[in-house]
Amino acid sequence: MRMMKRLSLLVCVLVCLCGVVTSIQAVAAQPNIIIILADDLGWADLGCYGNTFNETPNIDRLAKQGMRFTQFYAGPVCSPTRANLMSGQDQARFGITQHIPGHKRPFAKLIDPVVPLQLPLAVETFAERLRGVGYQTGYMGKWHLGGAGFSPAEQGWSTVQETQGHTVTAKIDAKAVGKRTVEFLTDKAVAFVEQHKAKPFLLQVSHHAVHIPLTTTPELLAKYQAKKTMAGYPSRPEYAGLLEELDQSVGRIIETVDKLGIAENTLILFLSDNGGLEHEQSGRIVTSNQPLRGEKGTLYEGGIRIPAIARWSGKVPAGTQCDTPAITVDVYPTLMDLGGASAPPKQTMDGMSLAGMLKDPKANLKRDTLYWHLPHYHHSAPASAIRRGDWKLIEFYETASVELYNLKDDLGEKKNLADKEPQRAKELRTALAEWRQKVNAQMPVPNPNHDPKRADELAKGKGRKGDE
Repeated sequence: MRMMKRLSLLVCVLVCLCGVVTSIQAVAAQPNIIIILADDLGWADLGCYGNTFNETPNIDRLAKQGMRFTQFYAGPVCSPTRANLMSGQDQARFGITQHIPGHKRPFAKLIDPVVPLQLPLAVETFAERLRGVGYQTGYMGKWHLGGAGFSPAEQGWSTVQETQGHTVTAKIDAKAVGKRTVEFLTDKAVAFVEQHKAKPFLLQVSHHAVHIPLTTTPELLAKYQAKKTMAGYPSRPEYAGLLEELDQSVGRIIETVDKLGIAENTLILFLSDNGGLEHEQSGRIVTSNQPLRGEKGTLYEGGIRIPAIARWSGKVPAGTQCDTPAITVDVYPTLMDLGGASAPPKQTMDGMSLAGMLKDPKANLKRDTLYWHLPHYHHSAPASAIRRGDWKLIEFYETASVELYNLKDDLGEKKNLADKEPQRAKELRTALAEWRQKVNAQMPVPNPNHDPKRADELAKGKGRKGDE
């Protein structure tokens, strides 16, 4: 009997030791994670995506050292993407389907839903989950998911430096001086990496570049004013200069990771929050998303398809390209997998982990359908969209009409096949309606004050000019 008890005790001890060892191995395997989020950067703006006017050598190098995605998607505007990134849930679940606080058009045909002013605190962000398994967390830059009481500090980020615009006031040698925001944020990011290099850390750097109003340094402005333009591309010197500032920031972060010898344990993920803003509401041209149609604030590919690059030395195969459709809502479950954390038990995950795909760009992702909901006036009328395989349908609410495209054959969405493929259009429209009901998507309603002559007017004092 004593022998049996001793054996049982020995087995228990061994099991406990195995658990400890497994736990230690899991912690040791936790990668550092750096997310660099650009603002309004279009799919066609980078050298590694074919642009020959803008100079982005550091971002291009990131692509050569890692994986470049050709069909990565985001929300059509700022706050929705930031909401789905932080939550792993589609933004329609919270009603954050427009930038906060949104535009209002009091005489438009439809009244669009009111946009909440913040991401609910009940949402557990990926920062909260990763901090719970030992990560040091740092957030630098633009938040745009709520003000006082709803800042990054209330959503799992321990070190926080919020900023707005392209210049900030910084203290240098006890003097207050103006500094470029990109440089300021990069200084903070580099310091954070250096401070936490010995522990697993999560860092998000959310730049304002290349959001309007466009400004850059005098040196970079002069450089691009003197450069030959790119055929078929606006080639704006202010835009290119601001983008190069962003590129320099990426370069400094890469250099810091490499210099500290932590590249093999650090995932760097570079994304944009939506497609490029082609023109301001004033009509001034900013950039071009061609060959994609549309721009920020629309559900055409130019509004939702973004540049995306992942580098993790020794883990993500260098110089690879992934053509499988993915979306920003996938980031949350991916980080849970890589960081050894679990998703919140009461929080539905709308995304899928890309952990396997990061190691093999040909890996199968068991999903064939993506959805978008933009029930607001932005650079388009209120609409929703669905992509299933190569087929994409957009439903417009003002006219109760649909457009159907085959993206494999028609990347520029020039040939509406809704009339030629009525059954397919019907099936996709039905699936889109079912999804809206599932996520409790808020819908626009008829406007009793509709005035066709004043339909494009913005309400005075509503929205922010910089969020065009």
